[in-house]
Amino acid sequence: MRYLVFVTLLWAFSFSLIGEYLAGQVDSYFAVLTRVVIAGLVFLPLTRWRGVAPSFIRGMLLIGALQFGVTYVCLYLSFSVLTVPEVLLFTILTPLHVTLIEDAFNRRFNPWALLAALVAVAGAAVIRYDQISADFYLGFALLQLANFTFAAGQVGYKHLLARHPADVPQYRRFGYFYLGALAVALPAFLLFGNASKLPSTTLQWSVLVWLGLAASGLGLYWWNKGASLVDGGTLAVMNNALVPAGLLVNLLLWNRDADLLRLSLGGAVIGVSLLMIRRSSRQRPVMKVA
Repeated sequence: MRYLVFVTLLWAFSFSLIGEYLAGQVDSYFAVLTRVVIAGLVFLPLTRWRGVAPSFIRGMLLIGALQFGVTYVCLYLSFSVLTVPEVLLFTILTPLHVTLIEDAFNRRFNPWALLAALVAVAGAAVIRYDQISADFYLGFALLQLANFTFAAGQVGYKHLLARHPADVPQYRRFGYFYLGALAVALPAFLLFGNASKLPSTTLQWSVLVWLGLAASGLGLYWWNKGASLVDGGTLAVMNNALVPAGLLVNLLLWNRDADLLRLSLGGAVIGVSLLMIRRSSRQRPVMKVA
């Protein structure tokens, strides 16, 4: 749980950094590719290349392609047609994706987890509801694909570790994740990227380096590690904890207008959903991963 909380605070800055300094200024495909390369350079030297099951490697490549590659390509593209508040608004369905994918993996239906995710969505909606742009449908479609692939990566990583336990630390087998993301990001840039919109200022490069090292490198690793240690319902709710955190950062640092009463009420609703799923998890076994 502590990993998820820490990364939530870390990622709270990402939405605003992308929206303020990169969106519309730096090619989206290049921005994603840069983050993949920088994050990969952190983990690839630490990666264990021998004695790793081929099925585990294939699983990590797929998870990286989905959770980092496809997710971030869609996320960055959405910023070209949506504002930061709108991006936040359309990500409120991530908990439902997490819950339903988790239940599909376990071949069960958990009404408590689904109810908690719905409550979290309601809490996020209280915070995020705002006027939407004319590009609603395109932005919504992009972000729902991003939500699905991000959720699938989290749940898939948890189950992959359960099927392939190992004595080595998780970070020794995490480099494959970034190779999978590279398999998506590099062709996407080569096919659709705009070489005339590369970073042109020190600030833009600094933002990309920060996002690559902290948000994509350490952040994605710690998030996935945290995801492997909690049940699907808690994971679903924690995905929406990014809502109040992201809006607080946007308000305090970039002076965005925000309704503090609605922010408080929505955060309280999300807190209730977390209590609901934690209570229900004590009544049923939770998959543990060493």
